[in-house]
Amino acid sequence: MEKFRRFTVSIAREAGSLLKRRLHEAHQVDFKGEKNLVTEADRLSEELIIGRITSRYPQHDVLSEESPGTALGSDYRWIIDPLDGTTNYAHGNPVFSVSIALEIGGEIRLGVVFNPMLGEMFVAEKGQGAFLNGRRISVSKVDNLEASLLATGFPYNIRTAKNNNIKYFNHMAVSCQAVRRPGSAALDMAYVAAGRFDGFWELQLMPWDVAAGLLLIQEAGGVTTELSGRPHQLSSPDIAASNGIIHQEMLMQLRQAETI
Repeated sequence: MEKFRRFTVSIAREAGSLLKRRLHEAHQVDFKGEKNLVTEADRLSEELIIGRITSRYPQHDVLSEESPGTALGSDYRWIIDPLDGTTNYAHGNPVFSVSIALEIGGEIRLGVVFNPMLGEMFVAEKGQGAFLNGRRISVSKVDNLEASLLATGFPYNIRTAKNNNIKYFNHMAVSCQAVRRPGSAALDMAYVAAGRFDGFWELQLMPWDVAAGLLLIQEAGGVTTELSGRPHQLSSPDIAASNGIIHQEMLMQLRQAETI
C-alpha cells in the first residue's frame, strides 16, 4: 500500500495546488441543478487526477463526481471528489478540499483528504491508523452530546426536498454545544477524525463525498453509521459519524427530530 499512498498524496497535493492558485480568478460556473454548481476548476482538478491515475494504472476503475468514470471490472477502484466545496470555491471562500479514496475488492483501503489552503494532508490506510501531515490523529474524547461540536450540511435540493435536513438541524442545534456548516463534507469528516468536530451528519451524500472520510474516521477510532444506526455503506442515503462515545445519544436525538 505504500506505493499507492505516496502516489495518492502526490496527486492530491498537485490538484490542491492547482485549486489554490485559481481560487481568486474569475470562474466559469455552470449549473447541474438549481443550486448545484460546477466550475472549470472542478474539471481541471478532475482531469489532472484521473489523468495521473489512468496513466499509472490504466486497468483500474474510476468513479468521480464530474465525469462518467470507468468500469472495467477491476478489483481496484479510485473514488474521487476533485473539488469538495464547489459553492465555497466559486464565491472565493477558502474552505474546500480534494478527496481521493482507493477501494480494493469492495473495501476502502486508502483515503486521502487534502485541504490546500492550510496545507493539511489527512491520510488513512486500512488497519494502519489515520494521520495529519504525518502525525497520528484520533477522535475526540467528549462524552456527552450537550458539550459536543457537530458539523452538517444541506442538500442542493433544499428548496424542494421534503427531507432537507432543516428539522434535524433545528433539533440538533439546541441539543449540542453548537453546529457548524463549513461546506465540504470530506473536510467535515476529516475534522471528526482529528477531534476538531465530535460528530457529523448529513443527507443525500454521494460515494465520492464520503469514501475517504469514512476510512479516516474509522481509523481514528470513530464510528460511522446511517441515521437509522445501520452500518454505513457507500450507497447509503445518509450518514452519522462521531467519536463513538456520543454516537448513540446523537442517533437518538436525530430520531427524535424525525417526529417533530
